[in-house]
Amino acid sequence: MAIPKQKFTLPFFTLLLVNLWSNQMVIMAMESIPIGVVLDLNSTVGEMAESCMSMAVSDFYALNVDFKTRLALFTRDSSSDVVAATSSVLDLMKNDQVHAIIGPQKSSQAKFVIELGGKAEVPIVSFSATSPTLSATQSKYFVRTAQDDSSQVKAISSIVQAYGWREIVPIYEDTEYGNGLVPFLLDAFQEIDTRVPYGSRIPLYFNDTQIMSELHKLKEMKKSIFLVHMSASLGSRLFLLAKDAGMMSEGYAWLVTAGLSALLDPLGSEVMDSMQGVLGIKPHIPSSKKLESFKSRWRKKFTISKPQSKINELNLFGLWAYDTVWAIAMAVEKAGIVHSRYVKPNTSESTVDIAALGKSETGPRLLSSILSTRFQGLGGDFHLAGGERVPSAFEILNLIGKAERVIGYWTPERGLSRNLYTNGKIAYSTSKNKLKEPIWPGDTTQQPKRLRIGVPLKTGFNEFIKVEWNPEDDKPIVSGFTRDVFVSVVEALPFPLPYEFIPFVNKNKQSAGTYNDLLEQIKLKNFDAAVGDITIIANRSTYVDFTLPFSESGITMVVLTKRDERENMWIFLKPLSLELWLTTGIAFILTGLVVWVLEHRENKVFRGKPAQQLGTTLWFSFSTLFFAHSNFSFDLITLIFPFLDFLTTASKFMLL
Repeated sequence: MAIPKQKFTLPFFTLLLVNLWSNQMVIMAMESIPIGVVLDLNSTVGEMAESCMSMAVSDFYALNVDFKTRLALFTRDSSSDVVAATSSVLDLMKNDQVHAIIGPQKSSQAKFVIELGGKAEVPIVSFSATSPTLSATQSKYFVRTAQDDSSQVKAISSIVQAYGWREIVPIYEDTEYGNGLVPFLLDAFQEIDTRVPYGSRIPLYFNDTQIMSELHKLKEMKKSIFLVHMSASLGSRLFLLAKDAGMMSEGYAWLVTAGLSALLDPLGSEVMDSMQGVLGIKPHIPSSKKLESFKSRWRKKFTISKPQSKINELNLFGLWAYDTVWAIAMAVEKAGIVHSRYVKPNTSESTVDIAALGKSETGPRLLSSILSTRFQGLGGDFHLAGGERVPSAFEILNLIGKAERVIGYWTPERGLSRNLYTNGKIAYSTSKNKLKEPIWPGDTTQQPKRLRIGVPLKTGFNEFIKVEWNPEDDKPIVSGFTRDVFVSVVEALPFPLPYEFIPFVNKNKQSAGTYNDLLEQIKLKNFDAAVGDITIIANRSTYVDFTLPFSESGITMVVLTKRDERENMWIFLKPLSLELWLTTGIAFILTGLVVWVLEHRENKVFRGKPAQQLGTTLWFSFSTLFFAHSNFSFDLITLIFPFLDFLTTASKFMLL
């Protein structure tokens, strides 16, 4: 079916011209507000941030067509040089009269630039300079729309506490970004009694040989738990070399901070393969339809504009850059910023004279407006406190294959949890049971770093310590009193403490030496501790620490206690048990009975009344405890009939 051609009539054409003219008038009516942007356009963060900020300007004014102001971004490439970043900021302030600066990208660059912002009263707004050494206390014109690195310290310490790591080695880059977090980590680890025996600081100029040398040093020190705080470029080199050094195998554990966890995507498959089993932490970004829509649009646009880029997914810093532009656009409109200039001081103009910059007329008003801006952005709730973004929840990641597996979350209110959104009030937790089971380096679920407990192999006194071998798997079975004491103490601890008993034996499963040799292995760091009936002597105390003896020694005093008189009357019965007293009594009776049978016909002492014979028989049995009887003994007995009458009466009473 043929479709008739449409003809533009004169009224329709006139209406189209009027519409275009009105849109142009709206754009011309907007006040253009110059904003400086300083990025390292050759880096992953800079490349992504530039595209996100460009889209942020378009999206914002497409939604707010009635605004009287419009941001004009002036971008400068600072590379990674501090001098280049400072020069770019000076150029933007002097020649473009910008009202604010977004950037610079690195913490080392921001340290110098915020001083310029304070002098010129121009807000320096950074979405990527996360070092804790940078803060609004240095200059009130410094605004951080990213989370401070120190906000993740509590989450890191909770993970370390959950897995019972009593020792950890930080590996960090020797820059403003790397050094700034270390004091906060040391304080946090001290609070949970985790020791930091050594800190490995890697300068940016280190080549692969120097980094490998440092890794071998850590390996020789028998260290196996590491915390890595580095940028993506240096961190990727470190893990590739760690794999070559055999330190990404079973028995090792690696934890990386948010700066590296947020940039895993562009690292490449080779680097990701070397990081298998690594744990990571990064701020949680709540999902939303707005975010998913933006990701789809950004991916299409970025793929077309930069097809050679290694970036495949939108990361955290791109979202923060997008929200930063929206926050400044809102603040500019709210503050009613119009065309303004820098108030020049009474000095001669110079392209290098910082004092000649002057001060921005709108800087204080714009700063106040930025700090009070709050909205729901792509990166979550945009809310500033103390000149910095308020921290949110953190995701705990486990790198498996080419994916990041979320094994749990951390929040300031609840600590570790498997699910972020749960109903009801939950107590703060640092238990690993609140997390999903991770896959550790070496493709194992066995938690790294078990304390190596040395035990002696001995032949005598097995009640204290005994080592046997399981015939099925040939693994040692340790038993005994000292072993039970150690296990009871570990189970009573408020935190998990993995351990394994290792017999001090040679290849033939025979004792590898004396007790001194065993303790020497602790000094050599082959064992973490030793359990056994080990005597505390002076020369051993010079290189190991002993626990207190199981039975505490000391001076004791025996004192008389007040007892019931009725109980004291029978106190002589206490030393022997009832069964023994009965046995003794029966023996006395049998002895007396035998003697009576043998003596009563010939010995007149055993004759007489039945009561007299019974008394004599019992007395004879009792008296054998104290002296041997002879013939005159029986004559002596006849002289003490009054006493025998008493015994006879007592015997009758006992028989009743």
